Formats: sequence, C-alpha cells, structure tokens
Amino acid sequence: MHIAGATVLLTGVTGGIGGAIAAEMSARGAHLILTGRRREALDPLAERHGARTILADLADPDDVQRLAGEAAGTHILIANAALPSSGDVLDYTPAQIDRALAVNLRAPAMLARLLAPGMVAEGRGHICFVGSLSGLAATKSSSMYTATKFGLRGFSLAFRQDLHGTGVGVSIVQPGFVRDLGMFANTGSPTPGRVRTVSPEQVVKGVSRAIERDVAEINVAPLELKFLTRIASQFPGFAERVQRRAGADQTVKGIVAAQRSSR
Repeated sequence: MHIAGATVLLTGVTGGIGGAIAAEMSARGAHLILTGRRREALDPLAERHGARTILADLADPDDVQRLAGEAAGTHILIANAALPSSGDVLDYTPAQIDRALAVNLRAPAMLARLLAPGMVAEGRGHICFVGSLSGLAATKSSSMYTATKFGLRGFSLAFRQDLHGTGVGVSIVQPGFVRDLGMFANTGSPTPGRVRTVSPEQVVKGVSRAIERDVAEINVAPLELKFLTRIASQFPGFAERVQRRAGADQTVKGIVAAQRSSR
C-alpha cells in the first residue's frame, strides 16, 4: 500500500509515539486524520502536519461509531491508541477493566470493522495495529494489558486472513520497551531485568514497513528480547519461574505506580 496520497486515520496521536508516527506519515505525503480526546493536544499537531482532527473518546462506543463515520474514505487505519493498564487485576475497579478492554481492544477492532468495507470497495487499503510484545508473553502485574494485546494480535492475524484477496492488508507491529517517548518512557523507570530498549524511530519504521509491504507481524525489539519472548510464549511455566528469579519486582512496582493514574 502506498502511503503517499493516502488518507490515514491515526489514533493515539497525543501519546508520544503517535506523534512520531504522524510526523512520518506526513513526511511521506499522507493526508492525515488525527483523533484524540483533548483539543489542546490535537491542534498543535494538526497545524504542524496540515492534518484534519476528530475529537473522540475511544472508551465510548458511540464516539467510536461517530469517528468511523466522520473518517469515511480512510485508506489506512493506524490503531495506535492504548492505555498502559498495568497492575494487579484485584486492584482494578470494574469500570477500569471495562475501559482497558474498550480502548485497547474493542475500539481498534470496531474501527477496523467499520472502515474496512470502504477499503474493500476500493480494492485497496491497510489496517495497522500497534500492539506490544505483551501480546506474545505474559508478565507479572500486566493481566489487563496482556489480555488486550493477546486479543489484538489474534484479531489482527485472523482478520488479515478474512480480507485476503480483497486488496486490503492487515498488520500488527509489536514493540518491546521504547525509550524517549510513550507509555513506558513516561514512567521514568528502568526496564525489568535491564533489557535493552528500542527507539521511537524504530517503531515508526516498523509501522511504515508493515503498511508498504503488507507484513503480517513485525516485532520491534532487540534480538535477545525477541528470543526470550518467543520462549515465554511457548513455555509460560518456565518463563514464570525465570521472571521470579530475575528479581525485577521493585522495578515492576515502580512502573505500575507511575501508570496508575492512566487507568
């Protein structure tokens, strides 16, 4: 799918990495539609990139429906918005659980469902989900986040098969820990086990490559983290024991504390 000249709907644009994706899409000649909940955060980005904006709260089903209607004609959907959703489930209220599921899983799936028919009718388009390596392996204090990212990965890979032959591609890009920008960087915490990080530019490059080459899945992480994640996905009991011995509990607690207000 060619990005130049395409209309791109980008969610999660005000969360750090979303801004970097917006800059890249604009530089590649896309016509941007940016969406978020806060006008004061959207307007400077819209002015910088000559973009159109649509205010919407992805936790609200009616807003998601309206967003898809106002963004009709989108050629490329980049579903980047997500809540950190870290912490033990027993510390979550039912409303917080609903919000995590709505923003991280229901909204991207629904936007894909509502925008895909227009793409299919044109015989071209692409849907790119920004997930996480948490969609491959579970870790402590990440039940809600992991559940949504496992679900998003499964939806993406299956929906891709549903749309095969229509001219519409589906991809998922799954970063590890990202430095400088985004939900992990905002915590100011070191990585658990001191694993290496990746740059926002690497994530942006992964998104662009997924769209242009119609790649099913791209994992953006150091080689050792990719390897460990694959091992953990195949042998979860073994991975659980390794994680306990790694002694990263204090680091994880710091991340959870920093992200609590984002629920």
